[in-house]
Amino acid sequence: MDVLQAVKTYTTKMVSNPNAIKVLLLDTHTTPIISLAFTQSDLLAHQVYLTDLIDNPRRDKMPHLKCVCFLSPREESLEAMRAELAEPRYGEYYLYFSNVLSKSSIERLAEADTYEVVREVQEFFADYAPLLPSLFSLFHQPSTDTPLYGSNLGTWHAEALDRSVQGICAVLLSLKKKPLIRYERMSGMARKLGFEIQKWIQTNDTLFDFRPTQTPPLLLILDRLNDPVTPLLTQWTYQAMVHELLNIKNGRIDLSTVPGITPDLKEVTLLPQTDPFFRDNLHANFGDLGESLKAYVQVYSAKSSSTTAIESVEDMKRFVEEYPEFRRLGGNVSKHVALVGELSRIVGRDTLLEVSEVEQGLAGSGAGHAGDLRSVQTLIASPIPPPNKLRVAILYALRYQKHSGNAIPAVVESLQKHGVLEDEAKLVYAMLNMAGADQRQGELFESENIFSRGRSALKGLKGVENVYTQHSPLFSQTLDLLLKGRLKESNYPFLDSNTSAGPSQAAPPNSAALQRPQDVIIFMVGGTTYEESRAIALLNKELESQSQSQFGSGGGTRILLGGTCVHNSSSFLQQIASALPSLPSSLTSPPTHTPSTSQSNALTPALNLQLGGINVSVGGPAGTGVYRSNGEGVGIQADGLRDGVRNLIGKVRQGVENVRLQ
Repeated sequence: MDVLQAVKTYTTKMVSNPNAIKVLLLDTHTTPIISLAFTQSDLLAHQVYLTDLIDNPRRDKMPHLKCVCFLSPREESLEAMRAELAEPRYGEYYLYFSNVLSKSSIERLAEADTYEVVREVQEFFADYAPLLPSLFSLFHQPSTDTPLYGSNLGTWHAEALDRSVQGICAVLLSLKKKPLIRYERMSGMARKLGFEIQKWIQTNDTLFDFRPTQTPPLLLILDRLNDPVTPLLTQWTYQAMVHELLNIKNGRIDLSTVPGITPDLKEVTLLPQTDPFFRDNLHANFGDLGESLKAYVQVYSAKSSSTTAIESVEDMKRFVEEYPEFRRLGGNVSKHVALVGELSRIVGRDTLLEVSEVEQGLAGSGAGHAGDLRSVQTLIASPIPPPNKLRVAILYALRYQKHSGNAIPAVVESLQKHGVLEDEAKLVYAMLNMAGADQRQGELFESENIFSRGRSALKGLKGVENVYTQHSPLFSQTLDLLLKGRLKESNYPFLDSNTSAGPSQAAPPNSAALQRPQDVIIFMVGGTTYEESRAIALLNKELESQSQSQFGSGGGTRILLGGTCVHNSSSFLQQIASALPSLPSSLTSPPTHTPSTSQSNALTPALNLQLGGINVSVGGPAGTGVYRSNGEGVGIQADGLRDGVRNLIGKVRQGVENVRLQ
């Protein structure tokens, strides 16, 4: 399931015919699709000597050339194509569309072709951005002009829904998959999207007439608002870090504002398919990246030294043959040195190490409410950029929304006192109302119950890369359960294949549906992240390794990730902010109070174990701790569930160390 190869295959077919010098016409939607899958050298190798936009009125007439058009089937592109056919600039036209073309659109194109210059019309389903082999995007960065949400929370904007259905179905067709569909139960948008995809597949059933597989593919639709934490965190792996701090747009990065940047590096491309250093290091953490870059520079330095020793005709021939590769290597080294240097400068300027440590604590095990609150207040009062203050405040609010002693109003007030605009500070409340504890499905934070804290402690015993990359995306747990066959249908229902049953009905799973799927496509409504993409890439590598060791060949589970867009923290906050004008104004007010866990269960311990003369209690009127059961009230009391579990795990660790020393 390689979306990059799928789009490249489509593009190769398009530009291979006719076998003659040709022009390639694109629109604003298909241009980035082609640029992500095909290089200029690839196009030249297929005799494409000119690439232009269909709506460019200044194109010259060249009737001796053939023209290949790759366009989206949207009205503006169809209108531009009809205008082109009415006054053709080229001798022949070969038309390819990125999605299904309606019968009426075909008829209108035929009517416009009065000179009979069209030789071919086909549908090539490349209606998405293939960012990586296991990652695709639908180009939909929500804004006030292109909204994602409807007039009510949990509903789609009609155009956004149609765009998502078309894009996902193009992915399915390009990979030749007809999947079962599961969705996140608490997400109305995930359910609606799944229903519309199912209806689209049934309407175009002849397109999905693929050879059936023993285990059907699975499309799992998730909602970004069920995990608002992942896109808010500072990133420390190369690709994710570049996107967070510099913004990757269609494989390009604007470095024009970087101090002292040279003219040839003001805009650079960063694509793994054309950049071997980036391909090998896109998932490397920042520390390892520095070592890899040092070695890369040393390789270039060694090659540079060898070019100075030209003492014979043979040396000259060797230099001429190797010069293009040498020059390309030099440009690539300069690009990555500039990128890593700018990342390092921003990390120091914005004290991101300190910020990230607090973020990881809030997203993970943390230091307890009092300690986390102190850290958050200290950061907000410090001279870091306002967006970083806002992110930390939102993480604190999400983490401690149900804590009886939370200081969310005080944190919001502190934001406004320390440089964050009032409208931006209200995003704290907007996030709680849109993605707070009452709206989410499952456990987002590790301390929400004793069992998730146990999982966190065990993860800590195994070790992590470093304190800045402790966080694991929420959907990693979902995938783990899915691959083990333990993903509850009550939480992730199957979509009924009978559309008349309506989107709220779940299909009774058959034996095939209950098997571990071989192909899994995950789509994140509201955008995915490069951190999640990294998790998928590493998991695919692990699954492939397991398959090789067990079967000696491929055939294991393959996972593909996609989203309406790929977020960094800025774009995610912008998505929330742009949605607010069309949603009820109450979303920017503090959520209505709901009893916290500690209050609603104040009279009943969450866990109560009687061990002989000892009582272990978590929660309840006596607090969390270990007590004598004779009524004397003497015991070791901890400050709530968090510290109680930490002390318990600490005693376990201490016991393990004592055993090792004996």
